[in-house]
Amino acid sequence: MNALAVTGGRVLHPDGRVSEADVLIDADAGRIEAVGEDVTAGREIARTLDAEGGLVMPGLVNGHTHVSMTLLRGYADDKPLESWLREDIWPVEAELTDDDIAAGAELGILEMIRSGTTTFADMYFSMDRVAEVVERAGVRARLGRGVVAVGKEEAEARADLEGSLEFARTYDGAADGRIRTAFMPHSLTTVPENLLTEGIELAAEDDLWVHLHANETTDEVEPIVEKHGVRPLEYAADRGALGPDRFLAHGVHVDGTETELLAETDTSVIHCPASNMKLASGIAPVQRLREAGVTVGIGTDGAASNNDLDLFDELRDAAMVGKIGADDASAVPAAAVVEMATSDGADAIGLPGGRIETGAAADLIVVDLEAPHLTPAHDVVSHLAYAVRGSDVRHTVCDGTVLMRDREVTTLDAATVMDRAAEHAADLVARAEE
Repeated sequence: MNALAVTGGRVLHPDGRVSEADVLIDADAGRIEAVGEDVTAGREIARTLDAEGGLVMPGLVNGHTHVSMTLLRGYADDKPLESWLREDIWPVEAELTDDDIAAGAELGILEMIRSGTTTFADMYFSMDRVAEVVERAGVRARLGRGVVAVGKEEAEARADLEGSLEFARTYDGAADGRIRTAFMPHSLTTVPENLLTEGIELAAEDDLWVHLHANETTDEVEPIVEKHGVRPLEYAADRGALGPDRFLAHGVHVDGTETELLAETDTSVIHCPASNMKLASGIAPVQRLREAGVTVGIGTDGAASNNDLDLFDELRDAAMVGKIGADDASAVPAAAVVEMATSDGADAIGLPGGRIETGAAADLIVVDLEAPHLTPAHDVVSHLAYAVRGSDVRHTVCDGTVLMRDREVTTLDAATVMDRAAEHAADLVARAEE
């Protein structure tokens, strides 16, 4: 066994306990071999990561993002979703090249590795280029090409649908299994009924997952109610868009009937609190969803509407806005948001990880707790939700491979990635504003 040991720290266990323990990893298999005291005794250890003064916890799971939108960070702010998309984002996205998307993906994945995210779900364009970066960077992802039919002729929209399905079929299982895919229609209002139904049926024939935006704003609810006479998730269910291998982004404007429908169909929801606040989309009923038995993960959404990919920020946002939404200070507690960003997030998007236990995928991070803003440490889980920053992450491991050691990313050259992304971003905006 090619053994990697994470030693000298405390471990966050799946039941929420924190104890002093080491973690032994089979790096070749990408699996946790043992967790506990003295697990390295008598073993030949190839490499060691020092966790002294730190907490070993599962790598974070960013359940919904558009990673290449890092190139548009700060490009358009302080506008509601519909005008933000139509007036700013979609016009500049029309100028994106494959190389732009690769440069943005490198930047976003670098940011996620440095802030403790090992796994993410991504919907965008030129996803073959994103997949190449995922493979090279060593992270885990569920990827899909987004289908947007707004403003397109039938033939062009159909080509988008076929392209999304073809990408999903071709790349599922790539990067030694670290890449899984999904058919990803953008939303219930940006893909017409016939294409949505057809795409989901074809995806089901190949056992592909499905991911889309749903109920993000009232503008995504009212048109469906007016046209079809049912709530959006009832409309989605009738077209096969709900089920255990489906997950929805946002789920802000979800009523009681839709909550029950999500629970009955075992459909997961990815909560994106920062994006929802920034675009004034509303407050998702996370406490109600969880109480109903719905699996809820956490996502950053794209960097253009956040404006960073630090999932620890999202934990704090989710806990705090969840209390406002429920009018209850005990709602969405610290332990819940940690679960949402780890085990529940992994379950929601159907990927391994999210747990530090024997046999689990070796996706983990070490959070350095020796900092003024983390002292004293009365409750480490509370700190993870309310005080830890992405910059507190010391080491990042995915699939048994060390992606960052002592804040130094090993799979991407940070300076080169940032320089290339800045150059592509500047050129992109210049083209869009000609």
